[in-house]
Amino acid sequence: MLAAMLCVLGCGAAIAQAADVPTAWRLLDYVAVDYAGAVDRGQVKSPTEYAEMTEFAASITERLTRLPASPAKAALVAGAARLRSLIAAKGAPDEVARLAHGLAADLLKAYPIPLAPGRAPNLARGAALFAQNCTSCHGMNGDGRGPDAAKLATPPIAFADIARARQRSAFALYQVIDQGIDGTAMQSFESLPSDDRWALAFYAGRFAFTDAMAAEGERFWKNDASLRRRIPDLATLAGLTPQALAVEIGQAKADAVMAYLRRHPGAVMQSAAGSLTVARTKLAQSLAAYRAGDRRTARELALSAYLDGFEPVEPTLTARDATLMGHIEGAMEEFRAALQDGRPVDEIATRVQVLDGLFDDAETALSPDAASSASTFIGAFTILLREGLEALLIVVAMIAFLRKADRAEVLPYVHGGWIGALLAGALTWAAATYAIGISGASRELTEGFGSLFAAVVLLSVGIWMHGKAQADQWQRYIRERMSRALSRQSAWFLFGLAFVVVYREVFETILFYAALWTQGNGGMLLAGAGSAVALLGLIAWAMLSYSRDLPIAKFFSYSAWLMAALTVVLAGKGVAALQEAGIIDIAPLAGAPRVTMLGLFPTWQSVSAQLAMILAVAAGFLLNRRRASGPFR
Repeated sequence: MLAAMLCVLGCGAAIAQAADVPTAWRLLDYVAVDYAGAVDRGQVKSPTEYAEMTEFAASITERLTRLPASPAKAALVAGAARLRSLIAAKGAPDEVARLAHGLAADLLKAYPIPLAPGRAPNLARGAALFAQNCTSCHGMNGDGRGPDAAKLATPPIAFADIARARQRSAFALYQVIDQGIDGTAMQSFESLPSDDRWALAFYAGRFAFTDAMAAEGERFWKNDASLRRRIPDLATLAGLTPQALAVEIGQAKADAVMAYLRRHPGAVMQSAAGSLTVARTKLAQSLAAYRAGDRRTARELALSAYLDGFEPVEPTLTARDATLMGHIEGAMEEFRAALQDGRPVDEIATRVQVLDGLFDDAETALSPDAASSASTFIGAFTILLREGLEALLIVVAMIAFLRKADRAEVLPYVHGGWIGALLAGALTWAAATYAIGISGASRELTEGFGSLFAAVVLLSVGIWMHGKAQADQWQRYIRERMSRALSRQSAWFLFGLAFVVVYREVFETILFYAALWTQGNGGMLLAGAGSAVALLGLIAWAMLSYSRDLPIAKFFSYSAWLMAALTVVLAGKGVAALQEAGIIDIAPLAGAPRVTMLGLFPTWQSVSAQLAMILAVAAGFLLNRRRASGPFR
């Protein structure tokens, strides 16, 4: 990610292939933090540690010299030489720390390496790993006084030392865990999965900060929007030291905030401002890539701006301001289409400016101050009602049809399908909340392919039902052929259809609700959901009651038109979701409205898919009418 950004900006930096960059960075960080334990006021305080600092300075110079060619390489090597001379002269610890930290930052700018975990670290896992692998040296409390500590020539790091902890980022700890420290008992744990190493790093980084600090930090974090803008994502949090944050907000407040975030790193991922910052950054990188003539990278970054930046806040924004959400979604689609069509750079830049303004409006709408009990209730109610109605219409039509056909023994398959979808939805909620993060691409692909599958199936069902409405001998058909038409294979097909159409809606509803849940007002969210369920139940009861008294021919006719309408809606939604996932290109259709409820999106691909479904329905219905005048088949 960082590599792509720097390359498109034209810096020409090479990305190091070997381990020299992370090792050099780790050594620089170690020198910056631990040099004070070796020298004080120009005098060697610990010969062993001073010898280690001297050795590390030489290793830094050697590793930087071996790096691939880069415009920044000469300056880095020169900086390493200055650091080595300063250590040889027993320079002041503050000066050494400043030079080492500066070199480390410049190194990552010139030779980017991953800075952040892919998801919020699991601190419970970190605690278990620490107890298993680290306590013998570092102690249960991270004070460096484990049972084996006295046997070591180089004392283990005391994570509880707040002076040193303020100078260490979680990334620095991750690097040590990943590679170990040469010449010490600290071995490499590179055999552990990356997620485990990050969990250990964040767990070790919390020892110096008390629970009381964390409680105060939580209050700061939740009530101060400027803090959430300063630490918008895991990458920022992983690379940030309490000392660096203190320069902006003061040491006491910085300690409290870092105490909270190192205990709850997932908090930064719940920040709407942080997610929109990702979107802004990606769009800026996309524009830079486009200016540099790298259109492929520009398109990839534009897609990432939507999936990784805007899509995570889309559910909450839909509940707060659906109109604004539609405007942003449309503007981002048009931006990607403009990149695809090779529009002038000035036009691309203008579109980025427009999106920046829309993101400002979105940040206002998504701010904690904008949340209210009423907005949470309305959002929960409308989302479930909207998403549940499509699935309800299809499932109720299937149930009504089976009752009309006197095939009650097949009903358990339909009920098993929608109940199974609800159970799968519960597992999805648990996974999305406690185990994994569901990416924007995964969401769009699930919605897209699920919608298209349901659309194709409903097309055939709708045409079949329309044909039975046109037949004068429908009663004989049901009596003589329904047993074959609804075989066990067909029953399982109905199970699959019920599962797919319901799970598709449950999947999207869960992601909306998971986003609303993090905003608080859980009671009103449940009240909104309960109200929507009650209304959907009333609609289902009314439909089943009405269909029971409806003549069979009219039932088939009305059901056929319902299936046809849903086919067109789902086709549009399916194509739109695959466009948002980057599977299908986007060609804007000027003047066309965006009506999400009807699956109508202003792109040629989406509208063409709907027109194709309309033509298929019309052809099927016309063929049925022609067959109706001949012998019943």
